[in-house]
Amino acid sequence: QELRPKSLDIKQEELGDMVEKEMASTSEAIEDAVRRIEEMMSQARSESSGVKLEVNERILNSCTDLMKAIRLLVTTSTNLQKEIVESGRGAATTQEFYAKNSRWTEGLISASKAVGWGATQLVESADRVVLHTGKYEELIVCSHEIAASTAQLVAASKVKAEKSSRNLGRLQECSRNVNEMAANVVASTKSGQEQIEEKDTMDFSGMSLIKLKKEEMETQVKVLELEKRLEGERVRLGELRKQHYALAGAYDAAEDGEAKPAPAPRRGILKKPPLAQKP
Repeated sequence: QELRPKSLDIKQEELGDMVEKEMASTSEAIEDAVRRIEEMMSQARSESSGVKLEVNERILNSCTDLMKAIRLLVTTSTNLQKEIVESGRGAATTQEFYAKNSRWTEGLISASKAVGWGATQLVESADRVVLHTGKYEELIVCSHEIAASTAQLVAASKVKAEKSSRNLGRLQECSRNVNEMAANVVASTKSGQEQIEEKDTMDFSGMSLIKLKKEEMETQVKVLELEKRLEGERVRLGELRKQHYALAGAYDAAEDGEAKPAPAPRRGILKKPPLAQKP
């Protein structure tokens, strides 16, 4: 005990406190997100009408449902953590338990942060979409990120939970609900985007013949530019996937024992390189 570094105890205590603080911070972020969505809803009703109001309401309602699902998930996750700690696991106090399982604790903190960050980003993206200063794609990406971060939180909580735990079952159910609500946000965003773009781009009434011809030529140029850009992005995606599969294959082979990385040579021992084979 005397030889142990004094800073270690401080870090362990901070680690234990950090879990509770981070979960509380995540809950506050979600509550704040719900309030901001309600404010956006009232603002949208006063400043927009027709198709835009309908689209904004549909998107914001789906975001509200997602936030409520996340709030329930965080509450259930907190209850499960308390259950895990109270079960003992050889630790006398809550702080000692988190310190003893520091790697698991850090994973839990990271997952909680990711959930809170995702909720904040979703609200900011929704705000920009409602104000027509953002992109619908941002909302879709944020929804996917939230689904991924909630899966991370469930996985982190599941590691030390009893398989028969009721709270674990509830947490898994909450996770499925979050995924469903995130999918609803994506669906409402895509349908809303199609409605708005169709209304904005397909209204040609009041255009003169010269104006129509000019718009037609500009659209042809834009189509060619987009086709060229799409082809370039497809090539880039293909190269990224090649690299991904190559790295994943190397790791899988190493795990299976088929191809393991060569150990670093010991100091003072030099080995002849293998002779190159003739083609």
